[in-house]
Amino acid sequence: MKSRSKCIFIFLLIAAVLSPTVFADQNDPRLKALFERIQQTENLEIATDLERRIWRIWLDAGDPELNRMMQAGLEAMVSDQLNLAIDLFTVIIEKSPSFAEGWNKRATAFYLNGQLAASVGDIERTLALEPRHFGAVSGLGLIFLSSGDKVGALKAFERVLEINPHAEGARAQVRLLEEALKNEGV
Repeated sequence: MKSRSKCIFIFLLIAAVLSPTVFADQNDPRLKALFERIQQTENLEIATDLERRIWRIWLDAGDPELNRMMQAGLEAMVSDQLNLAIDLFTVIIEKSPSFAEGWNKRATAFYLNGQLAASVGDIERTLALEPRHFGAVSGLGLIFLSSGDKVGALKAFERVLEINPHAEGARAQVRLLEEALKNEGV
């Protein structure tokens, strides 16, 4: 894995660890309005706040014990204890198989641990539970990139932008991939 991708994941994880949670998950009715607003706003500051609010909702399993395990899993990932993180997220998934963020975080830990096939499987489960999960789709794009599938990566990052038009990392990847594919005659 490229160190830049790992740094991006770690930055997002630290932000998630420091964010206060609200009691909700991917089924929270507030998400619909947040996604509508993120699509409509042209203000980057507002979009960033909306994205943070979406992540806070996604991260909350609605159960204090699971939330403590989520926190411990995030801290394990940040400290590069990936097997521990995978174990913690696995317990979360076993206790709450419909909690999309448990699957997404385990997918991230698998990715960071170089277990790409396992990561893809968990991303697919995340997206089955929360089709708007731009973080999971972005992770899929990174997996496509690492395996050399530029067309697949481009499609994934374009999908991220359909969900969250303010995802600058995805926008930058789209530009780079379009240029690379153009140069390759694809």
